[in-house]
Amino acid sequence: MKKILSTPDAPAAIGPYSQGIWTGSLLFCAGQIPLDPKTGQMVSGDIGEQTKRVLENIAGLLKAAQLSFDHVVKTTIFLTSMDDFQTMNEIYATYFRDNPPARSTVAVSALPKGAKVEIEVIAAVGDNPAEGGKTVSDTSG
Repeated sequence: MKKILSTPDAPAAIGPYSQGIWTGSLLFCAGQIPLDPKTGQMVSGDIGEQTKRVLENIAGLLKAAQLSFDHVVKTTIFLTSMDDFQTMNEIYATYFRDNPPARSTVAVSALPKGAKVEIEVIAAVGDNPAEGGKTVSDTSG
């Protein structure tokens, strides 16, 4: 069973996809590019400005779900140039200050609308070991 998440605090979908999907205790958010949610237009500027806009779009999705960045368990970052990694990472770190999520970062040849960065997140509620939920055991041997 899935439930659609939709909010004006993040850009409207520009294709046949949902801004976010709830299933069980997980929220899967569509990748966000640096679109201004009010105008639907790309923000101009360098990787720093684009990264801030993307993370603010994610903040809007999380807020609509009554969650915060603390609930994010996994991010995937797409960059059109790994030369932008350091700047993106510095800004990313201001949003994920404590106990950052697992993360993958990949370089891609292009992103929609000429964006330099796209970030998708998965957030979770409940059964968090840090909140006294289920415990995790090392079974690596």
